[in-house]
Amino acid sequence: MKNNPVGWFEIYVQDMPRAKAFYEAVFQGALEPLGNPTPGEPLEMWSFPSARDGYGTPGALVKMAGIPSGGNSTLVYFVCDDCAVEAARAKAHGGSVFKDKMSIGEYGFIALVNDTEGNLIGLHSMR
Repeated sequence: MKNNPVGWFEIYVQDMPRAKAFYEAVFQGALEPLGNPTPGEPLEMWSFPSARDGYGTPGALVKMAGIPSGGNSTLVYFVCDDCAVEAARAKAHGGSVFKDKMSIGEYGFIALVNDTEGNLIGLHSMR
């Protein structure tokens, strides 16, 4: 593989205004609306800020008929300056902390939180 193995991620939600408000509050940035690639189908997407030439993977919140939130087996990690800060914001904005900040040795620190839609997400920082 010449590139990072993940090229895009989607976090499925049931209540888009609530989920959008949660992620914007936790990560202190605005999500951008994405057009519906399948007109006529009920689909709503909001993209996380991204840079085409930067490190990491772009992604979006998605509300699609027939695809529930929560209960999936894929874990997305968001890059943070200090994952304890974002974990506290998650709790303050309707989420819950599943695993407080913990060391993963030379690879930094992680925390795990549940969002307002029942999805488990990871937070990663080097300090």
